[in-house]
Amino acid sequence: MKKLIDFDALFDRKLAQYMEEHAGEYTEKQWEDLIPRLYRKFGDTLIKSVGATPKGYYAEMTDDELVEALKAHHEEGIAVSDFLCRELESRDCPEALLSLMKESEGELLTLAINLSGSSRKALPVYLVILTSSDDKELKDTVTEYLKGNADAVKERVLALYRDGVEREYMLEILSRCKQKDDEVFAILLNEFRTAPDNIPMHASYLACYGDERALPVLLDYIDRDEINYLEYQELKYAIEALGGEYTKVRDFSADPYFQEIAAQSQIMPDFTSEKKTDA
Repeated sequence: MKKLIDFDALFDRKLAQYMEEHAGEYTEKQWEDLIPRLYRKFGDTLIKSVGATPKGYYAEMTDDELVEALKAHHEEGIAVSDFLCRELESRDCPEALLSLMKESEGELLTLAINLSGSSRKALPVYLVILTSSDDKELKDTVTEYLKGNADAVKERVLALYRDGVEREYMLEILSRCKQKDDEVFAILLNEFRTAPDNIPMHASYLACYGDERALPVLLDYIDRDEINYLEYQELKYAIEALGGEYTKVRDFSADPYFQEIAAQSQIMPDFTSEKKTDA
């Protein structure tokens, strides 16, 4: 493996020198806009001590070398530069990155997941993480990528749902399927009907799925006297998302959720109005 180079530290030194040479020429906001551009330019700058540009340094590495460099940077506490990350992303989730996800944890695992992104190669590993990890933040992260590829993982997700594995996560993923499927629709509708304590979430799944056959059920539920204000709001949104309409006037003034929201709106300052000042 090539020598580990802290390109971010090199950039910081060059930036400090540049800022000293141009002191007073830019406002703080202008510096905020300029620094990212300087960093991008630095990526194509030949570093004599390295013998390559930062971008070129990583472009010459094999997939395995890139992943080993990523792992070594993390283990030795050396900043992982954006140039390394972008080069890895351009390789479309190489096998070495998948292997790293299977063996790593914590920050390194999260970084590997984000570098793999929405690559279909990573989806089976994401499902393993979702069904085996106890880290909710990690599960939420892989779920977002799985939702973006819901049709590709539908059959596996359906199997996990039937087995009772992480059912709420599986419902969330299934609700993002674009290719309509009677089994998926039936599952989403049945979960809505049989989970009275989770009406808002399951109504949102029906809204995301976009099958207007759910409208009669949603319209029936929203008209019930026992629903609370939060349930009403989510049901109304789902109905409108599916092309329906609910116009009946409801009085939620005695509802605790409505009262809490109303109280909060009253104490929120109005930042939109212009205050007159004496000239």
